[in-house]
Amino acid sequence: MVAKVELSPQGPQFSELVQGYWRLADWQMSPSQRLGFLKQHIELGISTVDHADIYGNYGCEVLFGEALALEPSIREQIEIVTKCDIRLCSDQFPGRKINHYDTGKAHIVESVNNSLSRLQVENIDVLLIHRPDVLMDADEVAEAFTELQQQGKVNHFGVSNFSPSQFDLLQSRLEAPLVTNQVEINPLNFEVAHDGTLDQLQLKRTKPMAWSCLAGGDIFSGQSEQQIRVRNELELIREEVGATSIDQVIYAWVRRLPSKPLPIIGSGKIERVQAAIAALDIELSREQWFRVWAASKGHGVP
Repeated sequence: MVAKVELSPQGPQFSELVQGYWRLADWQMSPSQRLGFLKQHIELGISTVDHADIYGNYGCEVLFGEALALEPSIREQIEIVTKCDIRLCSDQFPGRKINHYDTGKAHIVESVNNSLSRLQVENIDVLLIHRPDVLMDADEVAEAFTELQQQGKVNHFGVSNFSPSQFDLLQSRLEAPLVTNQVEINPLNFEVAHDGTLDQLQLKRTKPMAWSCLAGGDIFSGQSEQQIRVRNELELIREEVGATSIDQVIYAWVRRLPSKPLPIIGSGKIERVQAAIAALDIELSREQWFRVWAASKGHGVP
């Protein structure tokens, strides 16, 4: 069973694994099948779900909302995360000429209202700014956050893909703490472990959410020298720890970081979700962790 953990000192409690819904549109499920999948992972203890307004060409929140509407009481059993600030070129917005970011107050408020409508819920547990915006006015974002919280539309706020300085800038304008930074962490790309991002979160006792833990599948099939080295090392460690697949080793590797990241699972197959849960029982030694580090870097530690 997946446990609940405190995301940050003044934040919500999340399940220690998160179910991601960014590929929901690709799963080809009926509304009742979507609801069934949701209920299955809730029963396993995964109660936190991850969304963004843009996922599925602005369609994944709609698909999730259709399923949730079949049994609205399920809302009380889950924590909903969604994101905003990316404006995509889309057939829904034919006037847009280029993908860009928008952290203006009007857009943040509009995005939340749209997400609430699509998800068919009254509030969002955590809203994240999806990508750093070089035109971000931190005071304006703070105004949007304050208004949304006062209206009961959003309970907590966080960021995604922010550097420590970007995180600190926004935090400096807020009374309530940012409760997470959702960042990419996998054996092929873990720069956040070296650039101060995870150090900052550990300092604040704030857990990151980890996206793309499996590197979009590249670890399993990629043919670069790095990908082959990492895959071979993960396979050796899989045998040592008795895991059934290398993805379990990867989840254990991500969770070994002292900032205690919450891995996001991207699969719509309950068997893959169950396999990820089994990874919670795998503890890697420091040496095993650094063997993956060295395989990824192509050299040993300094």
